[in-house]
Amino acid sequence: MSERTKSLAELGLTARGGKDARISGVAVDSRLVKPGTLFAAMPGTRVHGATFIPKALELGAVAILTDTEGAALAAEAIAASGAALVIAEDPRQTLAYTCALWFGGQPATVAAVTGTNGKTSVATFLRQIWQALDLPAINLGTTGVEGDWTAPLNHTTPEPVTLHRVLAQAAEAGITHAAMEASSHGLEQRRLDGVELTAAAFTNFTQDHLDYHATFDDYFAAKAGLFARVLPETGTAVVNIHDARGVDMAAIATARGQKLITVGREEGADLALIGQRFDATGQDIRFEWAGDAYQARLPLIGGFQAENVLLAAGLAIACGADAEDVFDTFGDLGTVRGRMQLVATRQNGAAVFVDYAHTPDAVQTAINALRPHVMGRLIAIVGAGGDRDAGKRPLMGQAAHQSADIVIVTDDNPRSEDPASIRAAVLDGAPGALEVGDRAEAILRGVDRLGAGDALLICGKGHETGQIIGDDVFPFDDAEQASLAVAVLDGTVQ
Repeated sequence: MSERTKSLAELGLTARGGKDARISGVAVDSRLVKPGTLFAAMPGTRVHGATFIPKALELGAVAILTDTEGAALAAEAIAASGAALVIAEDPRQTLAYTCALWFGGQPATVAAVTGTNGKTSVATFLRQIWQALDLPAINLGTTGVEGDWTAPLNHTTPEPVTLHRVLAQAAEAGITHAAMEASSHGLEQRRLDGVELTAAAFTNFTQDHLDYHATFDDYFAAKAGLFARVLPETGTAVVNIHDARGVDMAAIATARGQKLITVGREEGADLALIGQRFDATGQDIRFEWAGDAYQARLPLIGGFQAENVLLAAGLAIACGADAEDVFDTFGDLGTVRGRMQLVATRQNGAAVFVDYAHTPDAVQTAINALRPHVMGRLIAIVGAGGDRDAGKRPLMGQAAHQSADIVIVTDDNPRSEDPASIRAAVLDGAPGALEVGDRAEAILRGVDRLGAGDALLICGKGHETGQIIGDDVFPFDDAEQASLAVAVLDGTVQ
């Protein structure tokens, strides 16, 4: 890809003054600029990307894409360089479309899922369904790119240069189906614009990311952009109408003329969950589709996983798969890494689970969903991240306090904040909880308290393999720590 060139006109761009240029690459990071690059200088929350235009020009950028403010900030450097200047009213969206044209390829079928919780699970289950149907598939998001082709990712929804590069590489590797997570940040910043979607899903809407979005309404509007802007009118929306905002999202999709598949526990949903029975290793579900009733075994812990599976099934059907073929795959679905994942079992039969729950609603949902699988007490370990929405910290503690039998408050990713102050805020919502700052010790103490029939749920970090303290990332894996604690306490350390 790097050896070919395209003109600005071929990328749908018009430079100020009519100046054209041959582009050999696109970059949003000035450090990655090479001779012939189109450098995109985007407005930022702290500093405008135009600050780095002089550096990009020194490294050989032949064209600059920015907004009016960026053009003014770097006017002198751009004029002196002779580089082509493209000024866009919405430079992020323009960049996304430019990347789509530059990389020029993606899997034939792409589906996206948005919502506060459940995005990774739905995308992963969809990929697993496709694979069970012998379709080369991937899912991309929080856990990277997984499936028949793999690659690391730094963000749930990568910036357009990375996203379209990955999609093009996946297509070249023979991937025909891709399921992707659509974060509110990614949607707000137009990262998905330019991706050709066949279908999109909405899981739920609860408090999160209010450190980034000014209000709840802004947060919802960002997620609604998946249906209001990105999914074409010819696409299909799969919406969880059991969620309070599901009806609103369905209305947005319908207003665009999109086909609609509703999922939920309500009678009348297109894909309706009408019954569940739980045991220690999973659940049996009964559901309806197109007037017929079906029953299936899900080897998954947590009642909410049934809704995630049905959302994934709805997406698979929307993308052309036969419904009964889709339902036949349910028994083969596997636990998503870091999502209600059984990571260790004590000799007395007590189980330890790890879950990515990092919002108040997710914590409460996870604990309540685990409860039917547990005969004894349920112990929960919770914390909250630093440099993130501070308002949800006491709510995290409250959610655990209201739902678990024993609560241990510990550090999550404190980042630049004082860990003790974060814990104090969480403890405000969980009076009587045990405070253990060191996360490894907290897990050890939680495991030590497990009696026969009990379960421990470690919330917050899920699949993550590092803990962010200050500017450093220290190796830390909740699943590994839980396994080690069980081995030490049960005397089975090798």
